[in-house]
Amino acid sequence: MGSLTTVTDDTFAELVLASDRPVVVDFWAEWCPPCKMIEKSLVELAGEFGERTVIAKLNSDDNPQATRRYRVMSLPTLLVFRRGEVVGSVVGSRPKLHLRQSLTTHAGL
Repeated sequence: MGSLTTVTDDTFAELVLASDRPVVVDFWAEWCPPCKMIEKSLVELAGEFGERTVIAKLNSDDNPQATRRYRVMSLPTLLVFRRGEVVGSVVGSRPKLHLRQSLTTHAGL
């Protein structure tokens, strides 16, 4: 099993935009049942991807700046960043296989 990195508005630039590895940011909220459904899959994928990428989570309610900046309108939303730029996204709850394929493609793994 892997672990998810917690990102906030204050740490977003450092942990996501300045990362030398691809970063997947899961925009979620406590009240969002589909967000909780994909968390286990994301933890497992973090273990599978290992050091090749970072999988992070950002609570949208507690961190509105990043949520607004990237125009996140639905939860969960996964944004894939490479070299500080959004290169892909997944909106809504998806099965682990779909998440793996999408993240592998977008992150260039």
